Amino acid sequence: MSTTSGIEKLAADNVRILAAEGVQKAKSGHPGMPMGCADFGFTLWYKYLRHNPADPKWIGRDYFVLSAGHGSMLLYSLLHLFDYGLTIDDLKEFRQWDSLTPGHPEYGHTAGVELTTGPLASGLASAVGIAMEAKNFAARTGLDTAALLKNQKIYVISGDGCLMEGTSHEAASLAGHQKLDNLILFYDSNSITIEGSTSLAYSDDVKKRFEGYGWKVILVDNANDASKIEAALDNAIISEGKPTIIIGTTKIGFGSPAKEGKASVHGEPLGIEELAATKKNLGFPNKSFYVDPKVRKACKDRIKELKKTAAEWNSTYNKFLKSKPKSAKLVSDLLQKPIPQNLLEELIAAAPTDKPIATRVSSGTIMQKAAELVPALTGGAADLAPSTKTDLKNEPWFSPENRAGRNYHFGVRELGMGLCLNGMAVYGTAIPYGSTFFVFSDYMKPAIKLAALQKLHLIYIFTHDSIFVGEDGPTHQPIEQLAMLRSLPGLTVIRPAEANETAHAWNTALNADHPVALILTRQDLEPIPEDMCNRIEVDRGAYILDSDDSPEIVIIATGSEVELSFKAAEILRSKNIRVRIVSMPSRELFLEQDEDYRNHVIPLDIQKRVSVELGTTYGWKEFVGDWGLCIGIDHFGASAPFNTLAENYGFTPEKIADKIRNHFDI
Repeated sequence: MSTTSGIEKLAADNVRILAAEGVQKAKSGHPGMPMGCADFGFTLWYKYLRHNPADPKWIGRDYFVLSAGHGSMLLYSLLHLFDYGLTIDDLKEFRQWDSLTPGHPEYGHTAGVELTTGPLASGLASAVGIAMEAKNFAARTGLDTAALLKNQKIYVISGDGCLMEGTSHEAASLAGHQKLDNLILFYDSNSITIEGSTSLAYSDDVKKRFEGYGWKVILVDNANDASKIEAALDNAIISEGKPTIIIGTTKIGFGSPAKEGKASVHGEPLGIEELAATKKNLGFPNKSFYVDPKVRKACKDRIKELKKTAAEWNSTYNKFLKSKPKSAKLVSDLLQKPIPQNLLEELIAAAPTDKPIATRVSSGTIMQKAAELVPALTGGAADLAPSTKTDLKNEPWFSPENRAGRNYHFGVRELGMGLCLNGMAVYGTAIPYGSTFFVFSDYMKPAIKLAALQKLHLIYIFTHDSIFVGEDGPTHQPIEQLAMLRSLPGLTVIRPAEANETAHAWNTALNADHPVALILTRQDLEPIPEDMCNRIEVDRGAYILDSDDSPEIVIIATGSEVELSFKAAEILRSKNIRVRIVSMPSRELFLEQDEDYRNHVIPLDIQKRVSVELGTTYGWKEFVGDWGLCIGIDHFGASAPFNTLAENYGFTPEKIADKIRNHFDI
């Protein structure tokens, strides 16, 4: 068992002061949480966390996730002390323009930050994804039996706010069910929120709650005592086949004579006088951003040990790879995630195009070939795999009994699933996918935003994409969801028209470097005529699928409405009206093209433009212009068979053609 050496208390107090200094200089921030959690944070990093400051992305490291991201100065102070490249000057630039110390930790921006956190509980839920992917990677490659990753841990700090958020339930429930014994959560139980005492709105018995999830529960009555933190961590790292929560009672703003334990220290600076009083109370000189030499030396000595441990681990790891060429190949495939150059051709060949078929079904067939060619592709559904067609047919399911499974049961936990996908992507050995009905993307919005913000490569498969869900009625019929997803910066939305476009969509998604959403139908769709398939250019967002010479009308359609537009065009042509049909599976990709290409597809001199999409018409004026016609549905649907809805809402070829003729008076 570890024993305290005295340096832990001194270093924790130093972390408190650095955190308070950063917030004070910025004149904004959250000093209370870092001051309250400094004992746990420093003890963990100093004695338990396996990490390598010289190589922040070292594959053998443990993970540290600050789910209570508002306490970012705790993390930044630790990164500084353990030589991750953050200088004292960086700490002084907390929350300032272009600094390495933004208000909340940002993945990919600051070395040592494992996740973008801030939205409460999102870090905890994403950490569950990290824990699952860590288990999966180790099991698939054999790195678990080699003991190299057998004891890898994912440590998380959450606060009262995290545990109040609903996604903490989704994530903790899934972690308990999956028996993720590599996950250790420290719950900073300080009984304070912005409005005051947690008793104003929160009286959960957290111990019973997590016992109910199947977690190991450790209670620490004074988590500002380093010796008690060590005892708790010694207990936590002993695997009992369960995730562990350490419920630590802390004092927010610990060390501040006037503000310790008060709500006012949660989200505002201590003030110049109180900061000086805190330094005096903790036995530190009244110097700006001071680091005690004994703390500096202790961290420097520990860094040497950490580097030595990492070097020894790397030596064993390299020997393993040399002795296990098959495992080495899979390790490389999962870490590098290479995409075959002929992927598109393979996916097109796999696409079922011999009869009308729903794009959710053709996607399910195509992704089997994708999984065969891209070993990193792995994922599941929020209890809807039979409907979304997203299970990998020849692969097992991830479970406590089989960690090597590439299929995941996320349960009815859409937001939890989305955040787990983020964690799986962050771990770096998967291109994860998740699926549900399109209307339930609403539940996933915060997770999708965080994926886009972090530029994570993952794939969303959203099926039942329109009012043609039919009898389930308006609660299950998407209207505004396309507009919602398209409004997110950094997310590519692709709504393919049929099986061939779906193959192209999967190719684009797998070759992306950011999140991609595939929007797929429930109903069957006719395949694009074979002689037109060579025109498909999903990766350019939109393309000319069919066009008369010198067209006078351009019809822009997405998804199932491409087939509808084809049939409406036949009616218009029978009236001697010249038509161009543009398939636009992705507005984002089209807008990335150069101006010449965009004007080639949708000529500026053609003013008669029409958009056809079974969703809100919001945003389509950008493409059809003020004089154009937007055909969509700007109200909620109804419960009825889809063909009845088509007739009543005007989504038949005849009614589309009539709307076009009436609007343009032709």
